[in-house]
Amino acid sequence: MNFRIKLATGLLICAALGNASSVLAQQKGQWVPGQFGLNAGVIPDPGITYANLALNYSADQLNGPNGNRIPGITGTYSFWVDENIFYYVPKHKFLGGYFMPYVALTYASGELVADFTGMNLNAAGGGSGFADMYVQPLNIGWHFGKRVDLNAGYAFVAPTGRFTQGASNNVGSGYWGNDITSGTTLYITKNQATTANLSTAWEIHGEKSGTNIAPGQAFTMEWGIGQVLPLKKDLSMLAQIGVVGYDQWQVSHSSGTLTVGGVPIPEFSLPFYSVHAIGAQGNFILPAKNLSAFFKYYDEYRALARPKGRTIVFGFAWTWRIPKPEPAKP
Repeated sequence: MNFRIKLATGLLICAALGNASSVLAQQKGQWVPGQFGLNAGVIPDPGITYANLALNYSADQLNGPNGNRIPGITGTYSFWVDENIFYYVPKHKFLGGYFMPYVALTYASGELVADFTGMNLNAAGGGSGFADMYVQPLNIGWHFGKRVDLNAGYAFVAPTGRFTQGASNNVGSGYWGNDITSGTTLYITKNQATTANLSTAWEIHGEKSGTNIAPGQAFTMEWGIGQVLPLKKDLSMLAQIGVVGYDQWQVSHSSGTLTVGGVPIPEFSLPFYSVHAIGAQGNFILPAKNLSAFFKYYDEYRALARPKGRTIVFGFAWTWRIPKPEPAKP
């Protein structure tokens, strides 16, 4: 039995966790953790795939650079995003693998670019509308025998979301981004039912509109260990469950100067942020229909110089096979 699942449950969004307090944290990057988990290295079958992913992040505490909760901070910081992702995988191989460019169009509601300058997280404000656009023009996936699936690519983030420096209803980051990404799935068992998964993203950021600030580079690692379970003997209906997690670090200083209350603060003097989370993922898969649905929950157990909260992700992916597979011969 071959349980290799052709689905795309790891999807990207173009939202920013935003600014933390000027004396507590750096300008945040554009990658919101929690996008990848199980099947990180798997790409869809040749054809067109549409995926929808809804993500909610919420936090009721703000941590300092030592990881301790900042006393006196009240309220809740949260946002929702709904991603519409379109993949295209041609039938013919390229560089020994399958070419898979894609674009993510995201609608956001909440405090994507928040300013925690007060003692109330709710004071960060929030808006709604179309956020930044994520485009991955170069992405290639390879199958290495029956043990490893791997993909790697380059993407850019276009600042198409509404952004005005100092506004309370921003839904965009206000700057261009460049991402170098990878995804790997290792099939631990011979029947490919048990997998170990790892995805990475390295962010390089441009200068934020209306400022001289360029947020520091960031690195995100997302992982998962999963098991496929047949729900029907003919394998027409499958479940996949597993443990997932994410880790994100700021890896270089921001540049420029942030002015708060008339006082200039060099960005390079601010502490780096990081966050770590663990959770669970469940997938429901109909292989013959090229349809899958997924749900993920993450709890952040450590956060430095940023909010500490939880992430919920759910959605589905559906592939239109082009060309259609030939029927099995009798």
